Amino acid sequence: MSTPNKFFDDMSAIMTNAMGVAQGAKDEAETAMKSWIDRWLADRDFVTREEFDAVKAMAQKARVENDALMARIDALEAAAKPTPRKAAAKKPAAKKPAAKK
Repeated sequence: MSTPNKFFDDMSAIMTNAMGVAQGAKDEAETAMKSWIDRWLADRDFVTREEFDAVKAMAQKARVENDALMARIDALEAAAKPTPRKAAAKKPAAKKPAAKK
């Protein structure tokens, strides 16, 4: 059996601690970057996915309602009987007296 070597034990502990510190730094950097991106996007007035989906649904509903109203107008116009108009007899316009110079 070999005796435990204090140097390797200490190096192992240092490396373990270094990996923990590196992981913590990575997590901190990710959090900072995500926060920066969220602020940048908020400053640009981009819409959220929920807002976009809501407006899209409203537009689709309006399109369907518009199509239904157009069909109703077409049906009403087809049902209405056109009334023939008689040409109104035009009376000749009265002549104005010519202005004297």
